[in-house]
Amino acid sequence: MIKLIALYRTPEDPEAFDEHYRSVHTPLAEQMPGLRNMEITRMKPLSPHTKSSYYLMAEMTFDDDEALQIALQSDAGKASAKDLQGFAQGLVELYIGTSES
Repeated sequence: MIKLIALYRTPEDPEAFDEHYRSVHTPLAEQMPGLRNMEITRMKPLSPHTKSSYYLMAEMTFDDDEALQIALQSDAGKASAKDLQGFAQGLVELYIGTSES
């Protein structure tokens, strides 16, 4: 399995970010072909005395790199990327990871 991982820094307006993420971005991403699972994790530091570098993590799981590339090149993948550039520009870092057992 391969994952597309998005790490989001804390936005200036968390409520507006959450509303857009929940009502616009997630539905776009969920339409990507070959998507096996999408998991959203709200981030907070282990210690209450530490400022968190990240606000949210999204993990999207695909069978393999080919499936991921097909998803990214699909209409839904392109729409999701365009939306991401609009509402999360400067806030998000994208990574690709492989699962190990």
